[in-house]
Amino acid sequence: MIPQFCLRFGDIDNVGITGSHCTGFVMIGQHAFVEPNEWDQEQFFMDIYSYVIDVVGLEKNELILHEDAWAGGGNYGPCMEFFSNGIELFNQVYMMYEHREEGDKELKIKVLDMGLGMERIAWFSQGTPTLYDAVFPTVIEYLIDTTKTFFDKELFSKFAPYSSMLNLDETLNIEKSWEFISEKVGISSEELKSKILPMTGIYTIAEHSRALLFAITDGGLPSNVGGFYNLRVIFRRMMSFIDKFNWNIDMKKVLRLHAQYLEPVFPELQESVNEVYEIIDYERKKYYENKERTKSIINNIIKKNETLSKEKLIELYDSNGIDPFELSQEAKSSGLEIKVPENFYALVSEKHEQESSVEKIKTATKKEKHYDVDGLTTEALYFDHYDLVDFKAVVLKIIHDLEENNYKVILDRTAFYPTSGGQLHDIGTLNKSEVIDVFKQGTAIIHVLKEVDFKEKQIVYGRIDIDRRIQLAQHHTATHILNGAARKILGNHVWQAGASKTLEKARLDITHYENLTPKQISEIEELANKIVKENLPVYKTFMKRNVAELKYGFRLYQGGAVPGRELRIVEIVGFDVEACGGTHLDITGDVGQIKILRTSKIQDGVVRIEFTAGLAAEKTKKDQDNTLERISSLLNCEKKQIPGRVQELFDKWKKIVKKNSDEVFVLQSNEITEENDEKLLQKAANILKTQPDNVVKTIERFLREIEQKKSKK
Repeated sequence: MIPQFCLRFGDIDNVGITGSHCTGFVMIGQHAFVEPNEWDQEQFFMDIYSYVIDVVGLEKNELILHEDAWAGGGNYGPCMEFFSNGIELFNQVYMMYEHREEGDKELKIKVLDMGLGMERIAWFSQGTPTLYDAVFPTVIEYLIDTTKTFFDKELFSKFAPYSSMLNLDETLNIEKSWEFISEKVGISSEELKSKILPMTGIYTIAEHSRALLFAITDGGLPSNVGGFYNLRVIFRRMMSFIDKFNWNIDMKKVLRLHAQYLEPVFPELQESVNEVYEIIDYERKKYYENKERTKSIINNIIKKNETLSKEKLIELYDSNGIDPFELSQEAKSSGLEIKVPENFYALVSEKHEQESSVEKIKTATKKEKHYDVDGLTTEALYFDHYDLVDFKAVVLKIIHDLEENNYKVILDRTAFYPTSGGQLHDIGTLNKSEVIDVFKQGTAIIHVLKEVDFKEKQIVYGRIDIDRRIQLAQHHTATHILNGAARKILGNHVWQAGASKTLEKARLDITHYENLTPKQISEIEELANKIVKENLPVYKTFMKRNVAELKYGFRLYQGGAVPGRELRIVEIVGFDVEACGGTHLDITGDVGQIKILRTSKIQDGVVRIEFTAGLAAEKTKKDQDNTLERISSLLNCEKKQIPGRVQELFDKWKKIVKKNSDEVFVLQSNEITEENDEKLLQKAANILKTQPDNVVKTIERFLREIEQKKSKK
């Protein structure tokens, strides 16, 4: 059995009200993948049956077993559903057959698949009114106490057996369901809502905050991109309850109570509480800034007496963060009725999942040219020695590509690195023929040449461009160092979201919730160069996947999932470890120097760091020196006077050009700034609110515009 925390966003609107729905839950998986001769269905059944009776403590006469069939993905088989007191505890599926047009057949590998929600077992075994009371006792106690919400236990005991009727997936008329339940518990529908809905808010905050704690601890960030949008949805839904009831809740305490309660099973949550709170607090500030910003939009909608469709409400929520329920309430006071679908949050989640699926389909259906290389395997020599220059190999196949007017050559072994993992391919020669491109298809590495001077089955001599290889290896190793440095400085939520390594420069995209400050950039660069100077060994080893995961955890997969039973592990001991197939230096000192050029927020939750290393960094330094000399010349000052002169220029430009002032234009500041060249340039860039690369152009523009303004007078 394998426990795993899972996220599911199809029932967001049901959380808190039905007493049983969650967006985050611990799933216990019972799995087996065996050949037919090893299949023991009776034993699989008895394993879970004995768990229910002996561990959960259920009496045999309280258990109802329902045998059914289950199908999915073209496979099917019988299943056994376990029920007690009207609650489905789990469903054990035995995948045994494959459905085919020419006739069904037995699977070569039979599969046992079962999922068990631990929250449901906790609820069932404790006999509490709702699942939330069983799973979040300390958090709910705190929330009730701090919000002064009255929890009518007697009412909830009557309400709980009927709460599932408010499941928006199963009821056709939610108001009729409320009326039916109110009759059963003996109070009016309005009174029932007034007592139940505040507790719905309490339960929702408890559930959504725990889901966010887990998700952010594992590297997820609320954003408007992809599946992470759902984290923003549940955060906003949580905040809508806080606003609706005007509650003052210490969210950091809520997170800490969750972490303390779960510490025996998930100790890592305790370590991440402060960081998760920092991210949630940032999201909270954005939420309230957005609410302030959208007041005029809401007022215009009410003024115009607009009729808003379901699609328009979702658009307003997506683009402006306008809560439809809040909008409906404000409109009501002005006599305007806006109907909001009860399953609104589920509709938002569904829309984004559909958009994500469409993008995945587009990516998957992009046409790529494939060559007939099935059965051919090329041994990669670049794994062992990044500085291997010469090698010899046997030509397995030559494909004359008439369409592209070149030759595709497959060797039995090669030192040429194919474009992959964001790293550019090698170039060089095979005999006297130039290799212009290298890529991988299946297990074959394909070399692209304009012409060939050899034939199949011949031995050829390969030589790679070592200067290019070293620069690419410097950039790739520097990427790992910067990724580790960013995580140390910014927090454990940082994951690699993308990377590219070329000769001129490299980039690293990391998950982070806001733009980097100059201080953070400086700290990341300083730590990265400290690791370079320490000359740490960079170990490259192949390990079985399960061994690597057990030793290093899933932090290995910084660049995404890596296929295969074996992983190539690149480790800078005590600092960074990743599963990576790129070319890497043997010691960090060979990186030379790392220079961050610029950073930018390229999408919600992702920050791009552009940088250079090694020889490219030396060139950057020379360019920087030239830039400072050019600025000194333009402003007629010494290097250390640049920040003062730039500030003076900026102030005068605003007065003369922007405010049309008659002020005399003379630059005379002699203020000295005791910083190194890099920080001098960065200070100038910060004053001008631009990137270091654009400082000269910006100064030239300011001087030109001032001159033009003066000449017109």
